[in-house]
Amino acid sequence: MDFQRFDIDGPMLVTPRRISDHRGFFSETFRSDLLVANGIDAPFVQDNHARSESRGVLRGLHFQVPPRAQGKLVRVSRGSILDVCVDIRHGSPTFGRHVSAELSAANWRQMWIPVGFAHGYVTLEPDTEVLYKATDYYAPQQEGGLAWDDPVLGIDWRVSPSELTLSDKDRKQPRLADLGVVFQGLV
Repeated sequence: MDFQRFDIDGPMLVTPRRISDHRGFFSETFRSDLLVANGIDAPFVQDNHARSESRGVLRGLHFQVPPRAQGKLVRVSRGSILDVCVDIRHGSPTFGRHVSAELSAANWRQMWIPVGFAHGYVTLEPDTEVLYKATDYYAPQQEGGLAWDDPVLGIDWRVSPSELTLSDKDRKQPRLADLGVVFQGLV
């Protein structure tokens, strides 16, 4: 596995090795010992699988608040996404900044999104499947969100707003200035 860090402390790109031959390929997509050795010491408890039928499906920006906050390890098994995470740790020198990366079945990269970040993605092609591991169980009463189109965040989703498909919930999320203190003391 290859581990690449961003200029924001916490998120990381993880690229598992693929061994290919005439039959196809084999890959270890999750190895706890290698993740721990590279700073991702997370007890994953839940796996999620999402399928989006069209290009431009935007899911996010989501997080869960303490005590049910989640870290996520995201990968794509079919299609491609632009994966985005926003630092919402109050007191962080990178508060309000984001990182993004294209994850696809072709490039085989994964994104680690630690606790303290809002996460979202947009599909870049039709029939895309996203799988992710979470460090805590889904808890709807602990859900939070951030406006995907907050101009302060300046996220280039690489898809025209007229092409986007969002849930009603994601259309109504607060801007960063209205979010209040969610994560503090994580830096």
